[in-house]
Amino acid sequence: MAEPTTVDRPSRRAMVLTAIPVIGLAIAVDQATKSWALHHLAGRSPRHVAWTLQLDFSLNSGMAFSLGRGAGGLVVPLAIAVVALVLVTSRSLAGPLAGVAVGLVVGGAVSNLVDRLARSQGGAVIDFIDFQWWPIFNLADASIVVGGLALALVASRRSPG
Repeated sequence: MAEPTTVDRPSRRAMVLTAIPVIGLAIAVDQATKSWALHHLAGRSPRHVAWTLQLDFSLNSGMAFSLGRGAGGLVVPLAIAVVALVLVTSRSLAGPLAGVAVGLVVGGAVSNLVDRLARSQGGAVIDFIDFQWWPIFNLADASIVVGGLALALVASRRSPG
C-alpha cells in the first residue's frame, strides 16, 4: 500500500510540538556546558574522565569537529543555510521522532551560531569533549550529528520500497 503524499495534521502537529522544546533544550544544555567549560577548563590542564575521554577547553573557528579551520567567514552563512534547509524540508515530516531529529539539528546549529555571534571568542565556538582519537567537539556538534542520523532514519522509513 502506497504511503500518502501529504502529512496528516495530527502527525505534523506532533512533530512541531516535539521539535520546539527539543530546540530549546539543545540550546540551553549546550550553552550551559560551554559556560561551564569556559569557567572551569580554560587555561587549565585537561581533565581525565574515563578511558580516552578528557575535558579540554578549545576554541574552534572552523565547523563541527574542527573541520574547515580558517573558513570563518563561511561558517555563519552556511549554518544559517543548514537551519533554513532543515526547517523547509521538515515540513514534509511527521511524528515525534522527526520532531526530536529536527530539534536536535536546529538546536545544535543555533547554539553554535550563538557562540559565534554573541560570545566574545572572535567568532569561534567552545569545544571541550576530547576522546583524543576524534576531533574535539561540544554538545551542539553531537546534537547535529545525532539529529542528522535520526533525520536519515525518518527519511528512510518514508521512502517507498
